Amino acid sequence: MKFRALALLSLAAAFVLPAGPALAQGYPSRPVTLVVPQAAGGTNDIVGRLVGQKLGEVMNNASVVVDNRPGAGGNIGTQLVAKGPKDGYTLLMTISSSQAINPALYKNPGFDPEKDFKPVGLVGAVPNVLLVNPSFPAKNLAEFLKLARAKGANYQYASAGNGTLNHLLGEMLNSMAGISMQHVPYKGVAPALNDVLGGQLPIVFASLPSALSHIKAGKLRALAVSGEKRSPVLPDVPTIAEAVPGYNGTLWIGLFAPAGVPADVLATLQDATRKALASKDLRDKLDQQGVEIAAPTTPEHFSALLHDDLAKWARIVKASGAAVD
Repeated sequence: MKFRALALLSLAAAFVLPAGPALAQGYPSRPVTLVVPQAAGGTNDIVGRLVGQKLGEVMNNASVVVDNRPGAGGNIGTQLVAKGPKDGYTLLMTISSSQAINPALYKNPGFDPEKDFKPVGLVGAVPNVLLVNPSFPAKNLAEFLKLARAKGANYQYASAGNGTLNHLLGEMLNSMAGISMQHVPYKGVAPALNDVLGGQLPIVFASLPSALSHIKAGKLRALAVSGEKRSPVLPDVPTIAEAVPGYNGTLWIGLFAPAGVPADVLATLQDATRKALASKDLRDKLDQQGVEIAAPTTPEHFSALLHDDLAKWARIVKASGAAVD
């Protein structure tokens, strides 16, 4: 897919980049805030904390503090950074559902994903997982689709909120598989998972890092992953595309600075992020969470990925009929 193609094309160029600039004069001289526009416990929160810790170490043991600002499918936290100070002390760790999908879902998301931000670094990608409570009668994807297509079937599925990728994945499955699940939005993936764990709802779409511990413990049953290939972390779990050809929804995670940040500060952040993502300990931790770590990419390639995804998801949103006021 586009994510891998861009990564491979930029791999050779990335390895011959110069060592990078020294830290911008005096930066950082105080804590850097990493705004995560999703609730604690979700994939972006997990990845943001891991990357933030390593980023601080690279920048002379600077303090990098994660600030969760969930709401409106990620729009609230994203707006906060877009309209906030342009000094490099407030950054955005975000996911493709907020940055690349929300502009098509919302009439006015409150930010321009390209004009209001500068790319710092692409972290990686993760699949979402179609999960059910263990009491759900379907043991595999084929049984799930058969039940969902049955006359009178009216199953509810939980998501991390209106406009999130979890929401849109359900709408895509409804459209492409000929089923009619009812969407129930939550304020974050953690409460959505909790209600499915407790049996209040039977189905949830959740990112692999946020659900992996529950899957391994047998508290949730993984029926399928949303990406174009099976996850190495769950090799026995099929992709949705194996039963619904053409289905593909992978989440990418990346770091942005607000447009207008000083050029030397932006260069420092980009170089520090590249070094952080090259460290073995961080890569090992991300790999354990099911994150498909990006090959070294330039900010220009990250911009191209965002630009292409905006067009792709706009088409998918229009075809699915999904919308959020």
